Amino acid sequence: MAKNSLCFFVFVIALAIGRNVCEAEEEIGFYELKKGNFTVKITNYGATVLSVIVPDKHGKLDDIVLGFPSIDGYKNDSTYFGALVGRVANRIGGAQFTLNGKKYQLPANDHGNTLHGGSKGFSDVIWTVNRYVKNSHIMLSYDSYDGEQGFPGQVSVFVTYMFIGTDKLAINMQAKPINKATPINLASHAYWNLGGHNSGDILSHKIQLFGSHVTPVNGKLIPTGEISAVNGTAYDFLKPREIGSKINELSGGYDINYVIDQTEEGKHLSKVAVVQDRKSGRNLELWSNQPGVQFYTSNMLDNVVGKGGFVYKKYAALCLETQGFPDSVNHPNFPSQIVNPGEVYKHIMVYRFTI
Repeated sequence: MAKNSLCFFVFVIALAIGRNVCEAEEEIGFYELKKGNFTVKITNYGATVLSVIVPDKHGKLDDIVLGFPSIDGYKNDSTYFGALVGRVANRIGGAQFTLNGKKYQLPANDHGNTLHGGSKGFSDVIWTVNRYVKNSHIMLSYDSYDGEQGFPGQVSVFVTYMFIGTDKLAINMQAKPINKATPINLASHAYWNLGGHNSGDILSHKIQLFGSHVTPVNGKLIPTGEISAVNGTAYDFLKPREIGSKINELSGGYDINYVIDQTEEGKHLSKVAVVQDRKSGRNLELWSNQPGVQFYTSNMLDNVVGKGGFVYKKYAALCLETQGFPDSVNHPNFPSQIVNPGEVYKHIMVYRFTI
């Protein structure tokens, strides 16, 4: 039987179980968004951001996100460089939850817990490119099947990367459950170093986080259910200060969810963070409509060979993953991540890059 005929035959059978087993036939592509000296490169493998190139105060162009030298690195990745993670980003304690009286067991891919959607989450699948305009935007989609990584229901997922003006990059994530209620929490897992991906650590970067509370975690990074004020602690970045100024007070570094202080009523987006690198002069500002942001200082990077052969070490970058609260499915006091058929999950991020 010819390969195409066989694939069609298997595909017809797969429809009965709601899964396209010929996903491997999808092609991996690479796409560039470019406006002036602002360039973003994306692949449909994991809807991943491969690079973000912007000028410094002297006009020198640098790539300011960490990544691998080839697509093979992303296929064998445990860092989630630049990936779009889901169905549920961050951790689910005990790799299980109960919804509408039914218990769901998930892959335990992180010390007995589920991390970033399981052992093969949205960061490890090939997305479909729906629209692509080089100087404007790219839209990708993925159809998640009922039971994928243990989660209930079919879900149609969309992400659009789009330029706004000359200095902003927006990420618009949407998801629509088809036939069952399900938890949804998507996140963009870019690793930022404003000095350039190959410039060393980010401990001298200044950051201001517009979150006056955090959700404390246990030894396995699962929230305890508490919501604690940051005042007077190493987590207090309400005023700008260097990331490394109090990092030694913590075990390993920053890896915690901040509760974003909501702006005045009627505002669609809240300001999440401002990051500054004095040496390059680059600034990053972030807005989002999500209730939380995971601030992570790449504590677990351990001599990872990246783009151009540069070796990424601990604290080589920072992540600002806007999100719902981690393990919300097991904490009724946290904002719910359950989305029902007929509802639409919407997650917006807007980055602004200035010098």
